[in-house]
Amino acid sequence: MNSEVIDWDEDSPPAEPEEEYQALVRALKRTDGFNLLFVECSPAEGERLISRVKSDIPQKKIEVLRLDKAVYNFYNLIEELPDRAQINILFIKGLEYSFYEYEQEKRAIGWESKDIYSYSWRGVPPVLINLNQQRERFRDNFQICFVFLVPKFAIDYFIQRAPDFFDWRSSLFKFSMDKKLLQLESIAACLERRKLEDYLALTPEERKRELVRIQTLIDEDGQTLEQKAELFEEQALLYLFAGQYAKAIAPTIKP
Repeated sequence: MNSEVIDWDEDSPPAEPEEEYQALVRALKRTDGFNLLFVECSPAEGERLISRVKSDIPQKKIEVLRLDKAVYNFYNLIEELPDRAQINILFIKGLEYSFYEYEQEKRAIGWESKDIYSYSWRGVPPVLINLNQQRERFRDNFQICFVFLVPKFAIDYFIQRAPDFFDWRSSLFKFSMDKKLLQLESIAACLERRKLEDYLALTPEERKRELVRIQTLIDEDGQTLEQKAELFEEQALLYLFAGQYAKAIAPTIKP
C-alpha cells in the first residue's frame, strides 16, 4: 500500500477543480496494489469523474461497484466480484445508502436521535463495523485501489464511525458541483413531484434514493439560501408522506 497520508487543513482554501482532478489522476497512476482513496462528491459528479478517469488512465483495469441498497458485509461483496484479481482500481458508489438504512432501522425500533448519532460501537452502521474489523484482510487479500465516491455526510460517517479504516487512506479529494449544474440539479430535485400521488407512488427504495440525493445537494458548497430552503422543504415532504413526522419537522441526516 502506498500510504502517504495527507493532513487536510480545514482553513486552507480548496483546490481548483482541475488541480484536484489532476492530483487524483496522479494518485491513481502511482498506486500499485492495495490502497484507499476517498472522494467527496455528489453522485452526478462521481459519474463524471469515473468517465474521465477511465479515458485518462486506459492502462489500468478500472471497474465500478454501484450500490443502490444497504450493504452489511462489504468484505464478502468484494471477495465475490468476478475477475477480482485483474482489477487495479475499483470505484465504489452508493455506500451512503447503508448509512441511511441504518438510521431508518434504528428509528423503527425506537432509538432516539442521540442513540443513532452516538459515537459508541452501539451506534455504528454494520458496514462500517465490517470495514473496521476487516481492514487487515482488505490489505492482505485485495490488490486493488479502492476509491470511495461519497457525499459529505458519508465522509463524516467514515471519520467518526470508522476511524481505523479511514485513517488508512492515502488521500481525500473534494469535488464541488459546478454552480450552474448545481442549480439545475437542485431545481430538478424540487420539481420532479408536483402532486400528492407522486409522493405516494414512491417505493421505499425510491424514497431513500431521493432523500440521499437531496441531502447531498443541501451539503454542496455554493447553494443559495433560497435554493437550500426549497430543498429542505422537499426533503420534509418526502418524510411527511412516508409518515416520518419528526424527521419532516427537522429533516437532516447527521453522522
